[in-house]
Order: sequence, then structure tokens, then C-alpha cells
Amino acid sequence: MKTLFIAARSDPEAMAAMFRAELPGHDVVTKAPGDRPVHYAVVGKPLPGTLSSLTGLELVLSLNAGIEHLLASGEVPEGVPIVRMVDPGLVEGMVEWVAAQLLAWHRNLFVYRDQQAAGEWRQHGELMARERVVTVLGAGALGGPVATMLAALGFQVRTWSRSGRAVAGTATFGGDDLAAAVAGADALINLLPATAATTDIIDAALLARLAPGALLVNAGRGAAVVDGDVLAALDAGQLSAAVLDVFRTEPLPADHPFWAHPRVLVSPHVAAPTHARTAVAVMADSVRRHERGEPVPHVVDRSLGY
Repeated sequence: MKTLFIAARSDPEAMAAMFRAELPGHDVVTKAPGDRPVHYAVVGKPLPGTLSSLTGLELVLSLNAGIEHLLASGEVPEGVPIVRMVDPGLVEGMVEWVAAQLLAWHRNLFVYRDQQAAGEWRQHGELMARERVVTVLGAGALGGPVATMLAALGFQVRTWSRSGRAVAGTATFGGDDLAAAVAGADALINLLPATAATTDIIDAALLARLAPGALLVNAGRGAAVVDGDVLAALDAGQLSAAVLDVFRTEPLPADHPFWAHPRVLVSPHVAAPTHARTAVAVMADSVRRHERGEPVPHVVDRSLGY
């Protein structure tokens, strides 16, 4: 009987019950059994030493889409696959969250919120979605569905990714075409993973290529954004608003200027939460595929960092 260890910090017993229903022939535990091998580890952001203390690992199953913390820790042995979280609940959550932010900005709800605080009754002109250009950075498991949804709403959507992966209904850019992908865009949506290549990718030069008064939405990783450049673009009017869900340091420090800026909306890393039921079903399927000798989806390429 193989052992599956749940190292989640939030209600691991509830998750264990779901795994036992999915994998009845496995020993599912929430405390590491120090005297015997652990074949599968389910982890979010484990405490230091959690993974390095395990023997017999065959798969590490991440509860998060982002896995940079697992790579940075160095605790996952070379040759042990890391499977990042891509499940229907997470994807649906991201699609909904991005749509909510973009549509609120597009229909001037941010402006009317501020007017309400001032007791001001004043209408503003509206554009149709088809008159807006939206660039989505990332065309993979999250960026692809988000771009598809925005195109279905009528926006002119461009996608950019390292590989130039095509997304139906969008204009595709890749590699060295980043500047062209964002040129004149009314909104920039970042869903890129955290890698050396994406660190500081959204800087003053890139923001200057957007249409004046553009919207920035970051639900990828905080390190992609140069915080000071975003604040400067907001103050100069190059950005009219920034909706930020991820940050270099989390929780966002109390003295960070994002908290007090009138045109920044901060949310506490909630754009795409992991839903236990759908996540467990996906991870259990990965275990079954592994045991049948079949390819496991969404295995991390360590050379790329995602």
C-alpha cells in the first residue's frame, strides 16, 4: 500500500477524507510517518524541512498553480516530478475574477465608486467592448481560458507568451514581440508564472507603450511588476487604475504605498483559490495515471520554472 502525505496547512483532515474516497487503496496521512516511505506528497507552501525529511517520494503534488517556492527550497529531489495545480475550479475562479475587474473598469464602476464617496452625480461616456484592446500575458492553463472568455465578451484580445502559443479568437504574439503585443492596449492582464525571465517584466518602458489611461491587472506573480514604476504610471495618468492580487511580499506590508493609493485596488491573493473538491479529484487522477505508467499532466519543467 502506497502512502500519500498531505502537508497542507488548512484543514488537512477534510482533504484527507476526500483523498480516501478517491484512492481507497492508499494510506492517506496528515502527519509524516517518519519510519516508512512517503510516495506522494500534497503540499501548498510547506514549512522548511517538510519535504527533505521524506523518503521514497515518487510525486510532489502542488496545491497551487505557482511552484517557484518548491523549486527555490531545493527540497524536492532531482528526478521527482512536481505536478502543478491546474484544476477546473482554479481556472473558473481566475476567469471570473479577471472578468469582474476588467468589466468594472470598462464600465466606469471604479470612477462611480469614487464619485459616490464624494456625493457627485456625473455620467461618463462609455465604449463598447469591441472598441477596447486587451493584452493577456500568458497563454497557458490560465491565460488561455481568460483570453478566450474576454474575446467572447467582444474585446479585441491579444495574447503573449514565451512560446507564442495560439489562442483561438485572439491575436497571438510570442518571444521578442512583447512590445508589439502591448502597444496601444487599453488593458494589460498579467498571468505569467514567476521565472527569471518574467521578473520585472512590467516596468516603466512596457507601461509607457499602453494607451494613456490604461488598466493594469496582475494576478500572475508579484515579482513581474516593478512597484515604483506602476505608482509613477498611475500618478502620471498613463495608468488610470491598477488591480493587484499578488505581491513581492505577502501579506502586503502595512506601509506599502499600494494600500493608500486612490487608484489601486488590493486583493489578498484570492483571484484563483484552490477548491478542495475539484483539486483532490485532479491530484488523485495524477496518482492513478502515474501508477498505470501513463504520462501525468502539468509536470513542471524545471529548466523553465513552470
